[in-house]
Amino acid sequence: MSLSEFAQDQWFAACPKGLESLLAAELAALGASGTRETVAGVYFTGPVALAYRACLWSRLANRVLLPVARLEAADSDTLYRQLKTVDWAALFGPGQSFSIDFSGENREIRNTQFGAQRSKDAIVDWFTEKLGQRPPVARKDPDIRLNVRLSGEQAVLSLDFSGGSLHQRGYRLAGGAAPLKENLAAAILLRADWPGIAARGGALVDPMCGSGTLLLEAAMMAADIAPGLGRRRFGFEHWRGHNEPQWRAILADARGRAERGKARTLPEIRGYDADPRIIRTAEENIARIGLEKVVRVSARPLAELTRPTHVPMPLGLLVCNPPYGERLGEKENLRPLYHQLGEVMVREFRGWTAAVFTSDLDLGRAIGLRSHKRYAFWNGALAAHLLLFDLVDNELRPLPEQAAAESAAPPGAPGELSAGATMFANRVRKNRKRLSAWLRREQIQCYRLYDADMPEYAVAVDIYGERACVAEYQAPQGVDPAAAARRLQEVQAALPGALGLAADAIVYKQRRRQRGTAQYEKQDSRGELVSVTEGPARLLVNLQDYLDTGLFLDHRPLRRRLGAEAAGRDFLNLFCYTGSATVHAALGGARSTTSVDLSNTYLAWLRKNLVHNGLDEVDNRLVRANCLEWLHQADGSYDLVLLDPPSFSNSTAMTETFDIQRDHPELVRSAMKVLRPGGQLYFSNNRRGFKLEPALLEQFLCEDISRSTLDPDFQRNPKIHCCWSIRHREQG
Repeated sequence: MSLSEFAQDQWFAACPKGLESLLAAELAALGASGTRETVAGVYFTGPVALAYRACLWSRLANRVLLPVARLEAADSDTLYRQLKTVDWAALFGPGQSFSIDFSGENREIRNTQFGAQRSKDAIVDWFTEKLGQRPPVARKDPDIRLNVRLSGEQAVLSLDFSGGSLHQRGYRLAGGAAPLKENLAAAILLRADWPGIAARGGALVDPMCGSGTLLLEAAMMAADIAPGLGRRRFGFEHWRGHNEPQWRAILADARGRAERGKARTLPEIRGYDADPRIIRTAEENIARIGLEKVVRVSARPLAELTRPTHVPMPLGLLVCNPPYGERLGEKENLRPLYHQLGEVMVREFRGWTAAVFTSDLDLGRAIGLRSHKRYAFWNGALAAHLLLFDLVDNELRPLPEQAAAESAAPPGAPGELSAGATMFANRVRKNRKRLSAWLRREQIQCYRLYDADMPEYAVAVDIYGERACVAEYQAPQGVDPAAAARRLQEVQAALPGALGLAADAIVYKQRRRQRGTAQYEKQDSRGELVSVTEGPARLLVNLQDYLDTGLFLDHRPLRRRLGAEAAGRDFLNLFCYTGSATVHAALGGARSTTSVDLSNTYLAWLRKNLVHNGLDEVDNRLVRANCLEWLHQADGSYDLVLLDPPSFSNSTAMTETFDIQRDHPELVRSAMKVLRPGGQLYFSNNRRGFKLEPALLEQFLCEDISRSTLDPDFQRNPKIHCCWSIRHREQG
């Protein structure tokens, strides 16, 4: 098949949902014709030079694709045969690396990883048969990135001109707790008419600026800086149809415009945040793009914010992306923050325009001001809204008295507690004080605060940011059930005051002796996922629906170790659960990750964790399989392996039961077969009294590292898990 299925001037620009009309207008301004909007993208027409400009200048697109062929794809074999009819040499040579982004499913191709694998096989086989050379497949930084989009029994093959998402401008190496993607920030500013406000001499203030994304996007617009100038490379640079002189001319023009733009008198752009650490990150991002003279940030809490007075600022835009419940905790706890934002808006910024981006309209209403316009956006998979406010004549409404009363006085004042409950509350406070320096130093948000320290109060208290999860241990036989119930009531009375949390921010469960998959079975069906931070990772936990939350706190040091050792290595996570270790490894720079688990529920949870951290499934493979069976058939090898199986399982998806003490020798040996020479296997489990088979000690280099994988919050209970470092003997 020659590459004439599509005309060379037909293109597709992908974008987040909700941005299609903005993107169509932007492309038209760049010279596109025939724009046609579809869900999450725009088709357009124009020469190759236009595609170059779109990659360099689009503030809204994720990718610019050149469709090159339409393929029959009723099943994987048909897709394979169709791809082998493509004249691949017209796109790239066998010495260039490539990767494939595959999207969509049908009745026969039910897995995007499988579709990508079959597509890769077809391309490699074509080059081998036609040219006698096999092009390398590169998951990271390929020379050529291909896109196969499956819809029904048809697929469209495209060349990714951008070579990676265009939202990555190059100025941000780190973000805050919930960073806003750059193209979404640009869309917020365009909907708020920032270019028009800036042209009229207006200023911009972000009172909760985080890592500075809104500030920098605003400055780049005002200074006429192309958003793609900071990118290291584009996907079209290794395409055989690439016109290098034309690209160099477009690039030189953009650089000249940026220099002239920086030399102009630019608007006042200011950012503030209560967290000095985040402000330091923002300053690094600002310096990386060379806009220190334009964008200024400082640490200041919202309550202390005032309009800058060094120059008159009668006109301007106040814009922010405040925290919302799905991201940083309980929604009710954030209502006062939003109302405080409304107070600041009317007190300090009368006459301005304000734009507030939130996923929760109830929180938006808590601002207490009337919005005159609302736009729907999607922040990843999360529905979100942009609220616009005219602050010329907008009166603040108070919060409902009931919410104000709830936020004014925490429940559980010490005078109301029994003597036993008072002792329990004091122990909780003592533990928090003991751990406080470590928590600040290590920036730990999720930890175990109390673990049956007082035997009569047999509960575990785990902190998850602004929430707490309390697990009541099953009382031994002979303990009066009424007494146990009374003590739990005392715990419930004492904890809100001891923790400084509202009562409804604390979840209670009963931890019984578990068999099989009981700990993974649903206890509730709320489906509420809360975002928490652990080092560089942002992880989603479910505090209500399961006995376990999706994050095993005792394995925190091991996840930290994996993240530190993962750079440039292929990582395998067996019995991956919700994939928190996978996220740490990927953020630590792993070349690739492969996560294997039998549960669709937990693989879906892992998929959400990946998206939540800006990671895709191109480099992070998910496999649903019985780990032992998968290891017997595995054809790959890995530098770093985590083996963290359950103690016992009798899952209906398995033909036989699994017992870690009985079955671990075969499991460890199978995992070692896929471990490369010089590689590292970590084997962990929570079986009390577990003993490693002596023959494994003879066959491999095995070291018990259990003690070193316990942080201060678990050192009181050193038997919580055991962990082994295992390596091949020939490394001796």
